[in-house]
Amino acid sequence: MVVRVREEARQERKAPGPPVHDDLVKRDFSADDVNELWLTDITEHWTDEGKLYLCAIKDVFSGRIVGCSISDRMKARLAVNALDNAVSRRRDAAGCIVHSDRGSQFRSRKFVHALNRHHLIGSMGQVGAAGDNAAMESFFALLQKNVLDRKRWRTREELRIAIITWIERTYHRRRRQAGLGRLTPIEYETIMNPVALAA
Repeated sequence: MVVRVREEARQERKAPGPPVHDDLVKRDFSADDVNELWLTDITEHWTDEGKLYLCAIKDVFSGRIVGCSISDRMKARLAVNALDNAVSRRRDAAGCIVHSDRGSQFRSRKFVHALNRHHLIGSMGQVGAAGDNAAMESFFALLQKNVLDRKRWRTREELRIAIITWIERTYHRRRRQAGLGRLTPIEYETIMNPVALAA
C-alpha cells in the first residue's frame, strides 16, 4: 500500500513537458465526418498482478473507439501501437487531427514519427486543463463504471479481455448515445458514412 501511495505521489509531481504540437482543437469536439478528429489518452487500473494500461483512440464523429493498445508498461510504444491499430482499421485517415494531452508518451519521438508516417496531424491541449480532452475522459469514466470498478481483477489478461469485450460488444453496438440521436456508434456510422463501417 505504501509503495502504491509513493508511486502515485511521484507521478503527480511530474510536470507535463512542453507541447510538440499546437492546440488545433481548442475544446471544439465536433467533426463532420469520420477520420477528421481523433482523441487519445491513457488510463490505468490495478490488478493483483500490477497495473494495466490502456491507450484508446476515439473518433469524435461517432464516438467509436477506432484503435487501442493494452500493456503492463506505460511507454511510448503503448501510444504508437494504438495509433497503428487505428490506422489499420480505418481507411483514408491521412490528414486526420490526433488530439492528446501533454503526456510523455504523446510527446515522444516515436509517437511523433508514427503521426508523420501515417500523415496524421498532431494536436495538444494546455497544461492543467482537463476540459481540453473532456470527450476522451467521458469514455474513460464509462469504462471505469462499467468494467474497471465492477470487481477485483486477478490477472492483467482477465482485465484485458473484459475491456476489449465491453468496447466491442457493449459500447460500440449496444450503448445508445444522445449525441448520436439515440444510436450506437456503429449504427451512426452505418447511416452517416457506410464506407467507414467496412474498415
